[in-house]
Amino acid sequence: MSIPNAPKTTKRDTLIDIELKYQSIWENDQQFQIDAGTKDEPKFYVTFPFLYANGRPHLGHAFSMTKAEFAVGFQAMLGKRALFPMGFHVTGMPIKASADKLKREIEMFGTDFVVPAVETQENEPPETGIKKKAKINLKSGGAKYQFQIMQNLGIPKSEIAKFADPEEWIRYFPPKMMADLKQGGFHIDWRRAFCSTKVNPYFDSFVGWQMRKLKKLAKVKFGERFTIWSPKDGQACMDHDRASGEGVGPQEYTGIKLAWDRGHSDAPTFSSYIDSNERLKGRNIYLVAATLRPETMYGQTNCYVSRKLMYGFFDIDGKDVFVCSDRAANNMAHQGFSPQKRIVSKLGEISGKDIIGAAVRAPLARYDFVYVLPMDSILPGKGTTVVTSVPSDSPADWIMLNDFRKKPQYYEVKNKWINGFEPMALVRTPTLGDIAAETAIKKLKIASPNDKAKLEEAKEMVYKEGFHQGTMLVGDYVGDPVSTAKPKVKEQMIENGQAFVYCEPERQIMSRSGDECVVCLTDQWYLDYGDESWKAQTKKCLERMNTFHPEARRAYEATLDWLHEWACARQFGLGTDLPWDPQYLVESLSDSTIYMAYYTIAHMLHNDIYGQDVGAAGIKAEELTDDVWEYIFIEGANKPTGTTISDKTFAALHKEFQYFYPMDLRSSGKDLIQNHLPFALFNHVAIFPEKHWPRAYRVNGHLMMNSEKMSKQTGNFLTLSGAVEQYGADATRIALADAGDTMEDANFVEAFANAQILRLFTQKEWMETISQDSTLRTGGDYTFNDRVFDNAMSNQIKLCRRAYENCEFRDALKNALFDLQDCRDWYRDATQITGESMRKDLVQRFIEVQALLLAPIAPHWCDYIWREVLGNRTCVRSAAFPDPAATPVDVTLVEANDYVRRVIHAIRTAEASEAKKRKKKKAANGTNETGPKKLVVIACKGYMPWQKQVVDTVKSSYDSLNRIWNGGEIQTLAKAKIGNKKAIPFLQILKDHIEKIGDAAFERGVSFDELETLRINENLICQSVGYKTWDLLVADDVIGDKEKYGEALAKKAEGATPGYPVCTIETA
Repeated sequence: MSIPNAPKTTKRDTLIDIELKYQSIWENDQQFQIDAGTKDEPKFYVTFPFLYANGRPHLGHAFSMTKAEFAVGFQAMLGKRALFPMGFHVTGMPIKASADKLKREIEMFGTDFVVPAVETQENEPPETGIKKKAKINLKSGGAKYQFQIMQNLGIPKSEIAKFADPEEWIRYFPPKMMADLKQGGFHIDWRRAFCSTKVNPYFDSFVGWQMRKLKKLAKVKFGERFTIWSPKDGQACMDHDRASGEGVGPQEYTGIKLAWDRGHSDAPTFSSYIDSNERLKGRNIYLVAATLRPETMYGQTNCYVSRKLMYGFFDIDGKDVFVCSDRAANNMAHQGFSPQKRIVSKLGEISGKDIIGAAVRAPLARYDFVYVLPMDSILPGKGTTVVTSVPSDSPADWIMLNDFRKKPQYYEVKNKWINGFEPMALVRTPTLGDIAAETAIKKLKIASPNDKAKLEEAKEMVYKEGFHQGTMLVGDYVGDPVSTAKPKVKEQMIENGQAFVYCEPERQIMSRSGDECVVCLTDQWYLDYGDESWKAQTKKCLERMNTFHPEARRAYEATLDWLHEWACARQFGLGTDLPWDPQYLVESLSDSTIYMAYYTIAHMLHNDIYGQDVGAAGIKAEELTDDVWEYIFIEGANKPTGTTISDKTFAALHKEFQYFYPMDLRSSGKDLIQNHLPFALFNHVAIFPEKHWPRAYRVNGHLMMNSEKMSKQTGNFLTLSGAVEQYGADATRIALADAGDTMEDANFVEAFANAQILRLFTQKEWMETISQDSTLRTGGDYTFNDRVFDNAMSNQIKLCRRAYENCEFRDALKNALFDLQDCRDWYRDATQITGESMRKDLVQRFIEVQALLLAPIAPHWCDYIWREVLGNRTCVRSAAFPDPAATPVDVTLVEANDYVRRVIHAIRTAEASEAKKRKKKKAANGTNETGPKKLVVIACKGYMPWQKQVVDTVKSSYDSLNRIWNGGEIQTLAKAKIGNKKAIPFLQILKDHIEKIGDAAFERGVSFDELETLRINENLICQSVGYKTWDLLVADDVIGDKEKYGEALAKKAEGATPGYPVCTIETA
């Protein structure tokens, strides 16, 4: 499929043919199959989270993977044994949930998936008249059913029914994904690939050993705890089991029991409903609120419900009935608040408007009872939808209570419900006083309950100061800091039966089975990531790691701080049996923490990803006991007794693991900072010695496409295979490298990818042609342009290597492709202008340098150039990356060439200025006659007196040791009364010179002879701007001989500074 207005595909197809040819060569040569070397041979081991095998890799996957891909390609060219393995993750619920959906659809529509015509028409998207740009593959926008998604994955309809069996997914997708990544040119050692779960008995055994070892180390524990739970699946729903809400955990509240006060109640409908419902008679009725501030319950003046919502009556234990939302009741039922475990017992339902005016007894409040008032802004998806009101310490409650009193008729509230219920001082704060809410409202000038933004600001202000700096004024803990009184008050209310612990998800979480998750209090096996000694070890590991981005390190640290228990088992889905309790399976974020160690020996254990074909080691899966695994991976472990595995085989396995471990780099998307990446650290520090702890993590942001979020639903989506078919592998890889390197979202631009097809094809054609050009110059001394080009290539080598070393691949691309070609273009144009022609050896060096620098990013194109243009016999990946030390950069020459370019630009600017003057003169007097023109360039031999005065004055403000300014330069000039209009711009020029050549700039400004450089390049400069010759003058001469040069030119000459000559167009 081609994109609209795309050029003819001949160029693209030529490049793709090259790519296919070299992929075949690499495969035949086993180019990426990397085995352990000797201890003296350097290595580089990079990993990327194994791909979940329920679809095809999209550009987002590819973007993150290229960070590992580019790194391994570069490191290989440094002479290291660079290994990049990849496996396939199938653990958990995603595949199982999709397979179950297909089962239900087969029951509905049959194996042919014939949807009734009426339903098809009802679900047709509306015709908008707007045609979206077509994308290649995997566009599931508008797909209602799972079988439609499967069709969009490219699976024939006749084959889809097979995928109702989860194992069909595992058979089908890994080979497809492998093919896609090969098509993209990824440098992966596929011998080491495997699938997780029991489908591969070798990896299944490895995970079993890992979990038993963690249990033996007391890292795995069993107990009752709150966890995110899928009611539909009947099990914990961890991050990778979720359709939405990854990283969201339980939020703990204090559930406040507001007992209904029949005697004072003023809500007749509410009372009569209770009286008329047989199931409610004789029960204790409680409106239940959820609060994060139990210590403020002393100051309750009322509570709120929404007139727009429905409220249920829920049986708790046969005696008590809670009034709250269905959602809250569902959470409570999973936390022991229902007669039957995890089953909601709803006894009735009433509108919130009928509860208004009811009286309740509020725990700890100074009033015997308070009334229920309306608040229609209550959100149904948060808390219980019953809200306590503490006006003294809640700005929203304060402003609401006052608004009730101003407009009771508007709110339909009675005076007796609001009068006499006054806020009381609960907490003393240092700046907001004893009634913090009132102070904050006055401070922010809040006048209405509708001022949501300011009320939120006030809330943060009051809550923050109250918790961290407040002291209690009432209750049993008078004088205690709020931070210590809060848990005591909470516990006191729970003991008195006035409150209970209530949890719900921090925000909505949807499972992959399609239900909204709750928080469940359940017995479960969990990894105790909250253990302080384990956490301290993990932090020690993190401290010594390279995280590349400071914000990434801060995110890891924050995750380690809040991380606590993590459920490591589930009952349904795909996975490895929990060894000591096989009714459970190991969950997907717990079997994926140390598999990077498994890669090192996987190719010796099995020859296929499913572990059905025994590998070179000749070990059967059942021979891999815990003692065997221990002996392979844990240094100092005893050799297992009774094993038939030979010492030679053990030695080979040891060699692979000991050589490649630890990981030198793990690359990932930033979303895994909150789970997988820290989990891997925890598990590594628990199981392996320090020398095998990970060395570096590098994360990146998400990928947008054409500055919009990638989305199947909108059609702004592209798979890796689709991109490669459309643009070719190398153009796609270049666009991915250009997309970005930071933790901010990156951007894949299709127009840019398309442009690289022409760039690569044109460059290939030029290189093939120029290599055979007999007119290229050979022999003789290097000219200025030759030396500049040679030096520029050395500079790009230095910059590009530094960028690769820092994993800054966008910069590496810029140096290797765009900047290097710019150097070539300048050299080609300069030698054409001067008539000297390019040197053959420099052209050959350029071709070689570009092939080497660009090889990690565009390997197919570079290998073609390396072999078929330059005539080398081996793969470019096997060649040495250029060493900057071999060709040191002449900084003086770089500065001199920049100077020549700057002069040309200055002359063109002067020409444009002169043209404007002529146009203005013509408009004024109707003539354009200005006489013949001449080009005058006035350069400095050194600093002029006024410039020298500035230099001497600010020199003391520069720290030459640390190469920084102290920031007081301008003030120093002002004190010395050097504040003319020229001084400040000159100061910036001085700073630029110092940045380039250091302290020497204080003496001479530039590192080269300006006048000599101008004389050498007179022909180039003049012809570049359309002049045959120029008047080259010295500033001091012009200023010193005004009679000869005139006052006007002398005044212009005063503006010349070292590195910045005056360029002017004068009348001849």
